[in-house]
Amino acid sequence: MMETLLFPFQFAFMQNAFWIAMLVSVPTALLSCFLVLKGWALMGDAVSHAVLPGIVVAYVLGLPLILGAFLAGMVTALATGYLSDNSRVKQDTVMGVVFSGMFGLGIVIYVSIHTNVHLDHILFGNLLGVGPEDLWAAGAISAVVTVALLLKWKDLMLHAFDPAQARASGLPVNLLHYGLLTILSLTIVATLTATGLILAVSLLIAPGAIAFLLVQSFGRMLVVSVGVCMASMVAGVYASFFIDSAPAPTVVLILTAVFIVAFLRRIWQVKRASAMG
Repeated sequence: MMETLLFPFQFAFMQNAFWIAMLVSVPTALLSCFLVLKGWALMGDAVSHAVLPGIVVAYVLGLPLILGAFLAGMVTALATGYLSDNSRVKQDTVMGVVFSGMFGLGIVIYVSIHTNVHLDHILFGNLLGVGPEDLWAAGAISAVVTVALLLKWKDLMLHAFDPAQARASGLPVNLLHYGLLTILSLTIVATLTATGLILAVSLLIAPGAIAFLLVQSFGRMLVVSVGVCMASMVAGVYASFFIDSAPAPTVVLILTAVFIVAFLRRIWQVKRASAMG
């Protein structure tokens, strides 16, 4: 029995999958808390889709794909912020236009070139094909993002809750705003190999949303989101081995199931409190 349970850990590709799952779970979970509070869930979706043309152009020019993804993500984030601040169009509308345009551009460029890089791996990830260089890149980016978020979490929390109060308190609001966008782009780059562009948005929303339903304080929300995300990613990779499914979608399904349980728990608590009151 124990030999069967430990069987996935005997393979190098599964070991790498577990490692990168744990590495990217920390920054994505922490960032998801700020995105949920700030109402930037669609921003994560927009940036994750919009990095595709950067990846394709980087491949054509012989540059690291990570560099192309980061630059495209930053262009998208900055363009979205600028258009939102300088037009009458609402932010969610701007994000929809920008990310769909960038995603369409990436598809058009991709089909016009000949490449061995499979589009499915870019869109949906390739957890089972993770190599040592992917682990080092994801680990380095995850460390930078995690340290930045933990050092400035109180300032970012105030900026997410009340930007006007943050400005009145003397905080560098613009720096925090564009710094958070930079961190978002970096985090998506870190998750590129693990979950791909499309499924990365789940890691940037679900952990924070689950923690928001479970706890009341923001400090605990950060801790719970990391625990939920890491456990879900490891469980998803582990389960995919036995049910012969793709790891990334399995992780997303587990996160969705946990969210539903947290939501039902919250409803039960509210009804119980109303009945007792």
